[in-house]
Order: sequence, then C-alpha cells, then structure tokens
Amino acid sequence: MCGIVGYIGNNDTKEILLKGLEKLEYRGYDSAGIAVKNENGVHVFKEKGRIADLRAIVDEDVMANIGIGHTRWATHGVPSKINSHPHQSASGRFTLVHNGVIENYDLLKREYLADVNFVSETDTEVIVQMIELFVNEGMEVVEAFKKTLTLLHGSYALALLDEQNNETILVAKNKSPLLVGLGDDFNVVASDAMAMLQVTNQYVELMDKEIVLVTKNEVTIQNLKGETIQRSPYTAELDASDIEKGTYPHYMLKEIDEQPAVIRKIIQAYQNDQGDLTIDHEIINALNDSDRVYIVAAGTSYHAGLVGKQFIETIAHIPVEVHIASEFVYNTPLLTKKPLFIFISQSGETADSRAVLVKVKEMGYPTLTITNVPGSTLSREADFTLLLHAGPEIAVASSKAYTAQLAVLAILAEVSAKKQNIAVDFDLAHELGIIANAMDVLCDSKEIIEQISREFLSVTRNAFFIGRGVDYYVVLEGALKLKEISYIQAEGFAGGELKHGTIALIEEGTPVIALATQESVNLSIRGNVKEVAARGANTCIISMNGLNMDEDSFVIPEVHELLTPLISVIPMQLIAYYAALHRDCDVDKPRNLAKSVTVE
Repeated sequence: MCGIVGYIGNNDTKEILLKGLEKLEYRGYDSAGIAVKNENGVHVFKEKGRIADLRAIVDEDVMANIGIGHTRWATHGVPSKINSHPHQSASGRFTLVHNGVIENYDLLKREYLADVNFVSETDTEVIVQMIELFVNEGMEVVEAFKKTLTLLHGSYALALLDEQNNETILVAKNKSPLLVGLGDDFNVVASDAMAMLQVTNQYVELMDKEIVLVTKNEVTIQNLKGETIQRSPYTAELDASDIEKGTYPHYMLKEIDEQPAVIRKIIQAYQNDQGDLTIDHEIINALNDSDRVYIVAAGTSYHAGLVGKQFIETIAHIPVEVHIASEFVYNTPLLTKKPLFIFISQSGETADSRAVLVKVKEMGYPTLTITNVPGSTLSREADFTLLLHAGPEIAVASSKAYTAQLAVLAILAEVSAKKQNIAVDFDLAHELGIIANAMDVLCDSKEIIEQISREFLSVTRNAFFIGRGVDYYVVLEGALKLKEISYIQAEGFAGGELKHGTIALIEEGTPVIALATQESVNLSIRGNVKEVAARGANTCIISMNGLNMDEDSFVIPEVHELLTPLISVIPMQLIAYYAALHRDCDVDKPRNLAKSVTVE
C-alpha cells in the first residue's frame, strides 16, 4: 500500500517529508519521491528503490516551506523512476501524489486526453493531466479538481500542488485513507498518522469524496457541492499499541487492510537482486530430500496448511499431510522414512505445536517453522525458520498472518520446484503482485460486503459455508472467522458432503455462503447451492470474475486459479467483521479466546 505525506508551514519541508516517508516504509514500496515548491517553482525528486536512495538525490540547497511526498508500490507500470510519484501535468504547473487505483483511467485517457503526451504508464498521471485540462478550459483550480474527482471510478487519496499557489495543498480521498494533521503555523497531510507524529499528534479524519484546502494556518473541508464541513480533531495517542491502530476502530479491520502491503513486503523479503524468489538452500534441500511433508498447525494456521498442501503437491510434486497439532502429539501416524515437519504458527508459541516439535526432534527428523515472530519458541527450537514479515497482528482473529502464510508456502513450493527442475507455468512473484492489487480492490469494497453481512447474517443463529477443491479449505477459514468473533454457529463443508447428513439441518432462512473460484467444480458447487435453496436456504455465492453468474452476490477479481485462496478469504474476513460489529461484539478480543495459545 502506497503512502502519502505533505507539509505546509514555516520550516524547510524536505527533512519532514523524508522522515515521514521513512515511517511508512513498513508498508512495502518500490520507489519514492517528494516535490517541494519555492519562489523558483516546483522541484521534484524521485527515485526507484529505498528512501535512502531518494535522500541521496535530494538537493539540500533547495529550501521550501510546502511539499508533498509518496512511497509507491507499482500497480500501473513497472517500478521505475518515471512511474514513481509525484507526477506532473504537461506544463509542469500541477504536481500530484496518489494512493489507490483508478479503474476507468484508460477510458478517461481516450475520452479527454488523446492529445496529451504521457510520460508514465500510471493511472495517476491521468488525474493530474485532467486537472490541467479543465483549468486550461477556463475553470478555477478547485473547480477543476472537483470535476476531475467526479469522473474518477475507483479509490484515491490525493495531494496536489499548484505552481501558481504558494499557500495551499489540495487534498481529497475516496476509499483510501488520508488524514490532515494540525500544528502551530503549519499543517500536514498523511495517509497514516504514524508518518507525521514527529511534528503533531492532532489529526482530522477525512471522509470519502471530501476535498480539503490545507494552508499553514487553516484547514477547510468541503464536499463536492462546495459546502463547508466542520470536524473536530482527535489526538493520536503516543502509546505504541494505539499508534499501530491509527484511526481504525479495530485492529482487525486495520490488519485486513494491511494484507496488500504484507504481500508486497513478502515479495521484497524473498526476492533476490535478479528478481527471482529465493529461500535458504538448506531449507530447500531439506524439503526436496524428504519423501513426505507433515504440516502441523492449529486453527487458522491449520487451514493455511491445507492450502499449503495444495501448493506443495501441485507445484513441487511432494506429497503432504496436514495434521492438527493437538491430535498429532497423542495420535502420531505411521511416518515415512524421510519426513520433513513444517510447523505453521502466527505467534511461534503455540503449545500444541511445540509438543509435536519436541517429539519429532527427539526422533531426529528435520523441522521448519513458518511464523510471524522471530525469536519465538518454535522459531528458536526448529532447525529452520521462514518469517511471514506481516508485522504485529493484534486482533485475536488472524487475518494478515493467514494470507502471509499462504504466500510464504507458495514461495516455498515454487523455489522447491525450480531446484528440482520442475516446470512452473507462471511467474509467482508477478502473480503475487497481481494478488496484492486484487486485495486492494477487495479492501475497497467494504460497503458491499457489509451489506452482504447484514442481509445474510443479521438475525441468524447459525450459518454454513460450502466450497469444493481448494475453496473448501477457504470456507473452513471463513466459518472459523465468523464463529470466532460474532459467536454465530458456523461450519464449513465440502459441497458434495451436504447430502450426506448436513442438509438435514437446512431450514427456511438458513444462511449458506458458497465459494466458487475453481473452474473444474464451478457447476458442481452451484448445483449444491440449488439443493439447499430448494430446502429454504438463504444462499450467497461469492465467485471469481470469469466464473460468475447473474445470481452471484459478490465477484472477486480474477487471479491465477491456484492462488485464489489469498484473495477469496478477504470477503470472508470482512463478512465476519461486520457480523460481529452489527452484534456489538468485541471484534478484537472475542470471549474465551487468546491470541497466543500457550497451553495444551
């Protein structure tokens, strides 16, 4: 997820912007830039790579009191200096930074900007060129800004500099987060309060489709009709845990929204200088030398293991078994001669998994832990560790750790396959980038998913989730999320198993949520939906674009079919979140549950 900072005041803005961007590095990014304005005009500095690379090219002699900055993860156009932000209009008068995705940018480009010579491949440049177009047609800048916003379809957080205006940063948002921070004789703009805590802890939250005129002494919020809106600031407390939550009402919602950034960070962490995904060769040798992999996990991590089995067997051609940790230690199956044990745990402290780890180490078998916490017990005691790089996950109901686990398991499978000279028919790093972009789209679809949650789960006491193939593994996680935080009795089933007993529980109004992302079983799962609908069920189909039909309630973006679990789970997470919210449940701390299960 990209990051935005801005400053207007009396101090030199360069260092403030650079430090703000450094605070946003955790999001994952491939380039960064700043633009500052003084009496000599707008000075733009941008570079592919890290903030340190940007620092190296910023001219220290350029003094300015107004500026904007950005960290970018490539969506439209490859990572490059040209595609990095800020972007400028054809004349150079307007300079813009943008978070989000403009879905109709190509249409706008053809309809309004056919005569413009574009410098970059980005959707962002379309925005800034359209603003200049409308100004050239005679509009005032604010009106041109507003008109452009009315034509945009998608998500955006924007900060705009006008070379002919030394006093104002124009700001707007829709679906992407953006804040204005208040100071004495200065004001700031930030996509995350953490970025500008260096200068202020007073912030005004912006709502969708508002525009803001930010000067050093005043912040004016308007709607698109030009009506002024009054809103009191809030204090961003300096307590570390509250800083991590930022302006989100719950950690869980924040962590759901962080998933695109996590996937991008994972790509960076496991990519070498040549752009290839890589894992320590000792881990790959241990995997490829094994005759069977035993994945041991619990709860959400167990569900990730089921999907991981599909990845490893399909991509790396190594047989995999997945076991519930609490059962394995007391009911150990007959093992093969050369097993590798993989322990999946968000916290790395899961007691049931550790009991298995101790047992198999005594038996002399190699062990690998996949965890979010370096230095945790499972990490320290296993032979090898792969880190999730998901950042702290505070909410009890796991979200970003789950998708991080899937991404790391997919990378493990691909690197293993390539070491074995097994052909892989897709570029996983590229596909994970597509996944991250699709996650952005899903995280911007909260209003639709909230309505689905309200329609299907507002009064029910129980619900069923069904899927086939890898979708079955995902609906298990969807059911777990719902029961964890909303206390609705929810169960996940393989679609074909309904008629073997469970269909007896279907009665008038019973919610049944079906997942349909796999072409080979698309018609089969839809047949199962008709079976329960005929018995009075209230059915909701979540499908993938390309397999969708008119009766579907929600359609997720198309991604590589094998990797659909990384995005199909997000609607499940959000459905559970809103179901809990509507029932006034404690979303982050559901009853009777703990984040780290440290007892057997």
